[in-house]
Formats: sequence, structure tokens, C-alpha cells
Amino acid sequence: MGLGGCILMIAVGGILTFATDWNASGFNVQLVGLILMAVGIIGTSAYVSVYKRRRVVEPTAVAPPVVEEPEHHRHHHHYDY
Repeated sequence: MGLGGCILMIAVGGILTFATDWNASGFNVQLVGLILMAVGIIGTSAYVSVYKRRRVVEPTAVAPPVVEEPEHHRHHHHYDY
């Protein structure tokens, strides 16, 4: 589940908890909303921690290669008159 799914779960859970007054026999709608919000928050925090771990760029100890000019252009001066 991606970040969008987690945010959607938080939104649906908030709507079920705070914006509805449904009474269903067999389960509590407000409790289902709280559970959805909790799972969405846990999923968001897990996604962010994994994303941060992937984005860490570790410095390399290897120096970049040195590019030298070709030998025939470096020291020889050839003048054509």
C-alpha cells in the first residue's frame, strides 16, 4: 500500500468516526473509523521511514577519475605558416 492509500484510510476513518451517525447492528462504525485512522497513520509512518532510508546517499571514498589531455596536444606547438 502506498502513501495515497494510507492517506485515504485516514480520511475514510475520520469521516466514519467524526462525520457520521450511522448505527449498525453487529459493529461500531466509530470504532471501525478509529481503526482505519490508526492503520493509516502506522502505514504512513512506515512508508516515510522506508522512503527516508532509500533516499540516504552515502559518500563514496573513491576519488573521481582524472582525465588527461591527449599527448599530441599538450606539449607540442606546431606552427604552420
